[in-house]
Amino acid sequence: MASNWLKARQTKYAAYATTYILIIVAVIVVANILADRYNNSYDGTSNKRYSLSEQTAKIVKDLKQPATITYFNQSSRFNDGKDLLEEYANLSPKVHVDYVDPDKNPEAARQAGIRDLGTALVQVGDRKETAKSMTEEGITGAFIRDLKNTTRTVCFVTGSGEHQIDTSGREGLSTFKDLLGKDDYQTQSINLLEKAEVPPTCTAIVVSGPTHNYEQPEVDAIKKYVEDGGRALFMLDPPLLLGQSSIAPNDALTSLLQSWGVTVNKNLIIDMNPLGQLVGVGHDVALVTHYDSQPIVDTLKGTATGFPLSRSLDVKNTDKTSVQKLFDTSSATVATNDLASSKINVNDPKNTKGPLTLAAAGTYNTGKENSQGRFVVVGGSTWSSNAFINFNGNSDLAMNTINWLSSDEDLISIRPKEKEDRRITMTRSQLAWVRATSQFLLPGIVVIAGVFVWLKRR
Repeated sequence: MASNWLKARQTKYAAYATTYILIIVAVIVVANILADRYNNSYDGTSNKRYSLSEQTAKIVKDLKQPATITYFNQSSRFNDGKDLLEEYANLSPKVHVDYVDPDKNPEAARQAGIRDLGTALVQVGDRKETAKSMTEEGITGAFIRDLKNTTRTVCFVTGSGEHQIDTSGREGLSTFKDLLGKDDYQTQSINLLEKAEVPPTCTAIVVSGPTHNYEQPEVDAIKKYVEDGGRALFMLDPPLLLGQSSIAPNDALTSLLQSWGVTVNKNLIIDMNPLGQLVGVGHDVALVTHYDSQPIVDTLKGTATGFPLSRSLDVKNTDKTSVQKLFDTSSATVATNDLASSKINVNDPKNTKGPLTLAAAGTYNTGKENSQGRFVVVGGSTWSSNAFINFNGNSDLAMNTINWLSSDEDLISIRPKEKEDRRITMTRSQLAWVRATSQFLLPGIVVIAGVFVWLKRR
């Protein structure tokens, strides 16, 4: 009787089902154990929007001492920061993450100086820094401040009609200033006319589109600063001669740059590339999509940048400097020397045809150990103003330039990844072709195929 029961079909099916259930349960249990022990994930987005950048990974993996990230929030909201913080912990065994509820442990929050919920405190060794935001930018910035333990100040030269960091209008640099603040740079304005000396607290100086000539003492102060190991960004507009919009040629300053190997040409670049119309800019904006190999632009591959009202450069090395171009315009550009006319003849045989160098980076050999001057020259300044700095990769270029000048290459491109705009921009003829294909051609092929099959079967 028992033998017949064991041989019964229902018994076999029950045994099979039980075995399968046990196997599935075992797999689920093992998978959960492995998932708890090895907290790995896969980011399938094209720009790795939900992964930490390579620069962050390098900083964390190179830690020489233990680090702790303490997240202060209500217990029910620990998950708000857990995904991001666990990514840091997964990068290195030296990183440990703690979660503290200020309501349950107010003393810990008080000792850490935490006032707001949702705040992270990063400690590396004995150094502690509060993250400015619960983003990769904020957390990694706190790591860098712990490791560097220095104050970095970017000084903007004023007094000759330059763009102002405290101006929020289209011509101002307030957005640039905000971006610098997010990377923990301090900013200040300096006037070399009042005192022809760059303050020793300046990590780098910025000359942004002066409309008036620099006096020789100002130029001498900049020369001494860079040749003693200082860092400088020069953004010089074309010397246009259009009434009240006239821009001085600044011969003394451009002569200094020429002595360093960068000749700033007196011309205006016109870009006839039809791509400009597709992205909504005019012919006065030089578009750049290809870059040379240099830390400032290495991460900009595949990204467009735009430069309104720009001029070209010629670069060469000198006995004291090593100069490298950063990028050129496209072959669809021309440079005109006629700077006094509001109408440009793009077919003028006197025009210089592209590609044209738009920016260059150089180093100055001071002769002193661990003391190298650095400078970057860009043939235009409007690209970094409030009106244009948010155009595609312009903000990254601005920040990468400051990072390189201040020897903060590890900060380059750890800024948060933006959502990709995957909209397709087409011309009117392309839209007509898509409409004809989708409404008439493809349906027509289906109808013809159907009629052919029907006739064949008859």
